[in-house]
Amino acid sequence: MVRDLGVYIDGDVTMRAHVTATVRASIAALRQIRSVRCSLSHDALLTLLHALVVSKVDYCCSVLAGISGTLLQSVMNAAERVVFSARRSEHTTPLLRELHWLQVPERIQFRLGVLVYRCLNGTAPPYLAETLRQSTDIDARCRLWSAATSTLIVPCRQRDMSHLATAPSQ
Repeated sequence: MVRDLGVYIDGDVTMRAHVTATVRASIAALRQIRSVRCSLSHDALLTLLHALVVSKVDYCCSVLAGISGTLLQSVMNAAERVVFSARRSEHTTPLLRELHWLQVPERIQFRLGVLVYRCLNGTAPPYLAETLRQSTDIDARCRLWSAATSTLIVPCRQRDMSHLATAPSQ
């Protein structure tokens, strides 16, 4: 397992270690917030939740694209229940709508969309922006039907796997 910029990457790249660490830290923060909830105004409670819980869930969430977000969604549901003093048996969908919060898979898609938007409009770091190209920018594709669409081309990068080759058995 490797930790880089606060993101835990395990050997099989399931991101299980990162999700577990995020859930653990978020639940600990929720317990502390819950103990002082009565002495906070609604706005202060929301600010505290955003600073200590939601920011942990959102941090580097784009690396979680394509994985199940059920554990992270349970953290968000617990945060919603803290805001509204709701019981565990209550549905959280109306609470989500009232807070204007997205579910975790939607949050991940939103963050990826913002990243692509920034790449296309020149506000993203150059090392990210140069990897995305529109199909109209490639000469070989300018006469295709897809050139009329706003399709993005992401180059495939194959890693050198020659060091993984095994010697033939004798």
